[in-house]
Amino acid sequence: MKKFGNFNIFALVVGFSFLYIPIILLILFSFNESRLVTVWGGFSTKWYVELMQNQGIKDAAWVTIKVAFISSTVATALGTIAGLVMTRFGNFRGRTLFSGMIYAPMVMPEVIIGLSILLMFVALSINRGVFTITLAHITFSMCYVAVVIQSRMSSYDDSINEAALDLGCTPFHTFRLITLPIIMPAVVSGWLLSFTLSLDDLVIASFASGPGSTTLPMKIYSMVRLGVTPEINAVSTILVGLVTLGVITASIIGRKQKQQTI
Repeated sequence: MKKFGNFNIFALVVGFSFLYIPIILLILFSFNESRLVTVWGGFSTKWYVELMQNQGIKDAAWVTIKVAFISSTVATALGTIAGLVMTRFGNFRGRTLFSGMIYAPMVMPEVIIGLSILLMFVALSINRGVFTITLAHITFSMCYVAVVIQSRMSSYDDSINEAALDLGCTPFHTFRLITLPIIMPAVVSGWLLSFTLSLDDLVIASFASGPGSTTLPMKIYSMVRLGVTPEINAVSTILVGLVTLGVITASIIGRKQKQQTI
């Protein structure tokens, strides 16, 4: 086994520093007394207090959380089905087209996806709002879930299902009692991934949104255009905390599922 050389250690330090030092500074300056984000004026939590009193940000946060929860739940269900179809049904007719439709939103620019979704809503005379943002997020996030499930199913032992079927278990109960518990870490990972993608999305939501359906990224972007304030740092810190909590939760669930299967 090769040891890490000095160059590899240096590259890791530079890479992680480039990624995480700005986030650490953002969190630090969210507790800044001064309004200037580049000048430290002492420790204070007043920006979090002002954040809780900002009705516009609270409304945008509620829309974002609602859209993210609904879209990630539906996308996880549809993506799980798509991943199972890709791995369990062999080379069926139309597999290439179906596979291309799954991978296309992952490599297509978000501007193109957002514009095409906007044109579809306009052609169908659908009023844009929370519903259309949710549909748009389901469309692109389910592809990521399908890829996660497909990669997990590629190493799945089909002999377990065959043994259950030979013992009289129905296909539905085989999936519910055997397949689903085994792939549950991948399902949870797919849900968290789609939830994070929905929280982070700005471009597609901008095309699919309407009056009264401003998401938190859209609100933050409109505020940043007028200048960065510690209040924006406070919002970003809360989002970082939520994502960190989700990652830790997923790691704990995955570890427990792995111990149960062993």
